[in-house]
Amino acid sequence: MRKIKKIVLAYSGGLDTSVILYWLKEKYGAEVITYTANLGQGQLLDFIKEKAERTGAAKAYVEDLREEFCEKYVLPALQAGALYEGRYPLATALGRPLITKGLVELAEKERAEAIAHGCSGKGNDQVRFEVTARALNPEIIILAPLREWELSSREEEIRYAQQHNIPVKVSEESPYSIDRNLWGVSIECGILEDAWQEPPAQAYQITCPPQKAPDKPTYLEIELKEGVPSKLNGKIYPLVNLIEELNKIGGVNGIGRIDMVENRVVGIKSREIYEAPAAVILHCAYRELEKLTLDRETIHFKETIAQKYSELVYNGLWYSPLRKALEGFVCQTQKVMSGQVKLKLYKGSCEVVGRRSPYSLYDRDLATYGKESIFNQKAAPGFIHIWGLPLKTISKIRKK
Repeated sequence: MRKIKKIVLAYSGGLDTSVILYWLKEKYGAEVITYTANLGQGQLLDFIKEKAERTGAAKAYVEDLREEFCEKYVLPALQAGALYEGRYPLATALGRPLITKGLVELAEKERAEAIAHGCSGKGNDQVRFEVTARALNPEIIILAPLREWELSSREEEIRYAQQHNIPVKVSEESPYSIDRNLWGVSIECGILEDAWQEPPAQAYQITCPPQKAPDKPTYLEIELKEGVPSKLNGKIYPLVNLIEELNKIGGVNGIGRIDMVENRVVGIKSREIYEAPAAVILHCAYRELEKLTLDRETIHFKETIAQKYSELVYNGLWYSPLRKALEGFVCQTQKVMSGQVKLKLYKGSCEVVGRRSPYSLYDRDLATYGKESIFNQKAAPGFIHIWGLPLKTISKIRKK
């Protein structure tokens, strides 16, 4: 086996990566450097560097990638309408290619032979990290301790951490695995593995229970310019800040809770819960503006694009030629995606109550049933005759 002198570890400071840091030093006798990407985890990361070094890291890097994450990963997925299996906004899946890119670049800078991650052999993230790393650097060594070591459960990891004085917050009484960034929170493990059990209140991190949300609805007006959310209630926001604000407003109103059983890349079904207030609100607004500005054939075809795009992201194929090609189609549709959408948030529901655009294809004079209608109803019989001719022909021939 090739001698490994230096390893760069994707480090969150949670249970898995804290134990991995210590374990890698013991196993390989190598210098371990940690890499932490700030994607909007909702907590100060000042402690990460100190914690990593106390656990044995030779160096600890923390990089603020929030702007790049929102503009180059979240925004393209939003514009594509990417919701995995129609529901999951892909918060974790979108973060992984960006984190891996930073990880590989740091390994090259530090002349490290290997990178390491804290993903399990059952999860999606191992695929996302490793496929992305191979796309960026085909020669780099990838270590996955959770697939190799002797620790067979989270409870054993907790005890290992306690035995070696590794500082972790997780306890056996609260064994949730949580991944959070600006686009959403993913929560799994513990009682959530029982698909029949309702998620406990304490499992949720950023949203209010809908029944405890305000008794009066909250109205929002979101403005987009060529597919980019730019204003909230008339005020200009950078995309990062707009997402942060929508997470706050949506969270207070109980928006964005998702409880689903999904099909993982590795072939098993998984029950997870998600919280994504901003993502749910923006996807809702975005779909409605599309209905106003895109023609029927384009919007119907784009639904097919959205499904495939979401599968590629979920399956770790961000750097695939197909995703880039699909993005080219999506970018073409954004030229008319300007306008305003008005939404009503109320006790967990997000409802569009108004929409307008300078590129609107909605013609009231055609749509109205009033006397000002310009639609020629006398043309309908001929249209119906031609439209139904194939079925009429089939029926006549079969009856013979």
